[in-house]
Amino acid sequence: MLLEAKHKNLPQDYRRAKELRQRSSFAEQKLWFALRNYGKQHNLKFRRQQPIHPYIVDFACFEIKLIIELDGQSHDHTQVQDQRRANYLASKGFKVVRYANDDALNNMEGLIETLHSQIMDLASPTPPLTPPARGGERLS
Repeated sequence: MLLEAKHKNLPQDYRRAKELRQRSSFAEQKLWFALRNYGKQHNLKFRRQQPIHPYIVDFACFEIKLIIELDGQSHDHTQVQDQRRANYLASKGFKVVRYANDDALNNMEGLIETLHSQIMDLASPTPPLTPPARGGERLS
């Protein structure tokens, strides 16, 4: 069953994403390798430099609606824009998690462990907020 996208990517979004994939930083390459391996082990498909108009996210897993952003020094001065972007993506149903380039370069095991915890939270069914009715009673 294909999920219908709640956004409309433009041709230039795909061109820009391709350019970004070709110019990946070492930290992005290292995380991409780890995510591909993780995905194979856990039956998840990750995409890199994925357009979700009007943005291009670093990594996305559509099965669990997760976006992973890797922040370098360029993000140090863009917190307001990053929050606006995260709010927009959340409005489309995505959970956005951010990691520093330094984590990907120097603590990949810890990054993947933390990410695994996030993924398990997203993948596990959420219990109902209201307990089921007793004795056949229906809650309205």
